[in-house]
Amino acid sequence: MKKVHVEEMFERLSAINPAPETELDFINPYTLLVAVVLSAQATDVGVNKATGPLFAIADTPEQMVALGEDRVREMIKTIGLYRNKAKNVIALSQQLIEQHGSAVPRDRAALEALPGVGRKTANVVLNCAFGEPTIAVDTHIFRVGNRTGLAPGKTPLDVEKKLLKAVPARFKQHAHHWLILHGRYVCKARKPACPDCAIRDLCAYKDKTRAAA
Repeated sequence: MKKVHVEEMFERLSAINPAPETELDFINPYTLLVAVVLSAQATDVGVNKATGPLFAIADTPEQMVALGEDRVREMIKTIGLYRNKAKNVIALSQQLIEQHGSAVPRDRAALEALPGVGRKTANVVLNCAFGEPTIAVDTHIFRVGNRTGLAPGKTPLDVEKKLLKAVPARFKQHAHHWLILHGRYVCKARKPACPDCAIRDLCAYKDKTRAAA
């Protein structure tokens, strides 16, 4: 995609939603970290339903560890892979206490060293909690990057690197959210809403859907 088209793309997305935010509910950097860990292969809506009651009684690493793995597992059992996620939540909470003074580190390597935290999760936390201009490539951003021609790549890391290079500096802070929301609600996997797409004319996707007759 040409640089001028990339500029125009983000101008339009920013006009639609000037201050996008994550759809995960959280109270502080710690609860954001836990919510993102729980969101793997799960919907934000489903995660929020479980974390509402959980965060009401445990919004610090100490409180989470005090709950214990069995209680956490019971409270998040509506979320996919809940057994392993409960184990990771307790383990990462313990690690935060022991190695980081109970604070979520503002460092990629330290974040990725936590149980259940990969590059995507670290990017979300760095962006949403600390305002870093990172781009977390989930299935939505991977699809949008490839489909539009904005950042084609075979792996999430390929797409992330191309996005970081392609997205103008003034848009990097919110690019992650604009692309996720666009993929979630407009550029959907099975039937993209091309007739309602604000960047349709800039998109390289050949099989655009048409408006109903």
